[in-house]
Amino acid sequence: MVVDKPKGPRSIALVGPYSSGKTTLLEAILHICNETDRKGSVTAGTSCGDSSKEARERQMSVEVNAAHAQYLGDEFTILDCPGSIEFFQETENALAGVDAAVVVCEPESDRVLTLSPLLKSLQEKGLPTFVFVNKIDKAYGSVHDLFNSLQAVSDRALVLRQVPIFRDSIISGYVDLASERAYVYKEGDASRIIDLPPEMAEEEGTSRFAMLEKLADFDDHLMEELLEDIEPEREEIYSLLQNDLRDGLVTPVFLGSAENENGVRRLLKALRHEVPEASLAAERAGFDANSDEVVAQIIKTYMSAQGGKLSLARIWSGHVNDGDSLHAGRLGGLFRLQGGKSEKLGSVSAGEIVAFGRLEAAQTGDVLKADKTISSPTDAVLEPVYSFALVPEKRDDEVKLSAALNKIVEEDPSLKIEHKQETQELLLLGQGEIHLNVALDRLRNKYGLSVKARRPKVAYKEAIRRAAKQHARYKKQSGGHGQFGDVHIEIKPLPRGSGFNFNEKIVGGAVPRQYIPAVEHGVKEYLAEGPLGFPVVDVAVTLFDGQFHSVDSSENSFRSAARIAMSEGMPKCDPVLLEPIYKVELSMPSEYTSKVISIVSGRRGQILGFDARDGWEGWDALIAMIPESEVHDLIVDLRSVTLGVGTYRSEFDHLQELTGQNAEKVLQNRN
Repeated sequence: MVVDKPKGPRSIALVGPYSSGKTTLLEAILHICNETDRKGSVTAGTSCGDSSKEARERQMSVEVNAAHAQYLGDEFTILDCPGSIEFFQETENALAGVDAAVVVCEPESDRVLTLSPLLKSLQEKGLPTFVFVNKIDKAYGSVHDLFNSLQAVSDRALVLRQVPIFRDSIISGYVDLASERAYVYKEGDASRIIDLPPEMAEEEGTSRFAMLEKLADFDDHLMEELLEDIEPEREEIYSLLQNDLRDGLVTPVFLGSAENENGVRRLLKALRHEVPEASLAAERAGFDANSDEVVAQIIKTYMSAQGGKLSLARIWSGHVNDGDSLHAGRLGGLFRLQGGKSEKLGSVSAGEIVAFGRLEAAQTGDVLKADKTISSPTDAVLEPVYSFALVPEKRDDEVKLSAALNKIVEEDPSLKIEHKQETQELLLLGQGEIHLNVALDRLRNKYGLSVKARRPKVAYKEAIRRAAKQHARYKKQSGGHGQFGDVHIEIKPLPRGSGFNFNEKIVGGAVPRQYIPAVEHGVKEYLAEGPLGFPVVDVAVTLFDGQFHSVDSSENSFRSAARIAMSEGMPKCDPVLLEPIYKVELSMPSEYTSKVISIVSGRRGQILGFDARDGWEGWDALIAMIPESEVHDLIVDLRSVTLGVGTYRSEFDHLQELTGQNAEKVLQNRN
């Protein structure tokens, strides 16, 4: 049986938790493929990836970095994706345009849970996936225990492709279970083949049979061979590994150390032989790779103050030349990205990932054709869980800030700008404090804008508990026509959520009809800030009597009389503070549910109930009502107790009375 190696350019996403070593793996791949003279370092700030100032300062990926590599004649585009959960939108966008993903993780069983959301996303997308257990030279536990922990968070069947060889309690090499060959690591060079150590024979046989059993779950012929003790041909095994990966049935697991380049060449060989051709990804995305029609999808947007806009795109079909026109505009260049550097290209074909220059109308997620643009679905954008209120340090920068923020959001769709009318604040919303601080750094580094960030205000309101009647007169003489307005009003509370209601019961023309709207206007003016200092809601005001002067009365005088009546009458109505209550749905692994319940209770939350999270085995979904003031940094505590994987979504539900010490604190801060 001959296994056909996939052909054509392919693209790989490196994904995984923060600090797992994805960028270091990229540097190792580029060095092995002779794309770089010397291997870059994240800590030294010399890596090809993480080239932006924001990434260098934090020594962490904050956006997708693209690089090109050629291995044994095969072309690969590699997308190094951020590991922090706060930049997961970048990863989600990148996964829409690749042929396979390599999940990079550390050999720590107690942190495997951090892979759960990522593995879930990869499975839902049907994306062929590899696992590369990095830093294997620093492993302190059993590889088989780690493998079992990984399987517990993966709905796909995992296939262990290697077992480690130990020398003096240190991993010195591995046995490839498919080829049954043993290798010893050589730092910075290809592993050297050796004879299988005799003491490894039993473990190798057991592990290999376990791998074959997994494959036999999806192939009747192999199952028959195992039942009849027939040794399957090596080519048959490679064919099953290739086909099962392509069909999303299995996830192969490899071992290595990116820092020492151990196991990286074996991973590259697996990518070369097993990652499906680009046509499969195109079909998965709903396109025909063999079509002559040009179809490209934007998976990342880069903005710079000097170089303009670059749109990283996957070419699903057709042939694109520099200067061609798509529906979104004429291409201002074709570029192959290598971290922070770019190489100009004349043309590209289906399967490649390149950057389009100055395609101003294109947005991340858009599918571009010659005759139309298909916009990305809005539900693909993560909902914000953290926010800052922004104030430019220089008042003259307000107009510049608006334009710059729009560009920042264009680069990162998981950021959101909101003008909150209730508090008169400009809000920047995103996935966490680091996420928003990176955005602020970009404002400063790219656009020269310094912005102050603070905790957003809570949109408190106030209402009343009892009714009251009030008489007020506005009278003023100033030499000529004076001003005179006299009103009798009744103020009553309304049920929560009713808003404002104005009525009049004037009899006999005590207040002329033309002045009644002015009374309502004066009442509304006062309600913008009640006796406690906040907007008043759920109140009814009735004008039932008054007096006027045929010469001195005017709309202004009755508006003023109404404001006086409200200011004198409202304190008699037992005003009470109202705080916004949000309905919050929290998601977390079941083992942390009790801790999350404690967090919610400690934030004055009312738990409505919880149940198993739909479609997520071993996860719970908890519903609670939580005050807005307690929701602001909820994500910080939630991630802290769930290894970073817990999340929530919220929406305003109702206003609720706030009394006691909590109300006193609000009023003190207001003053």
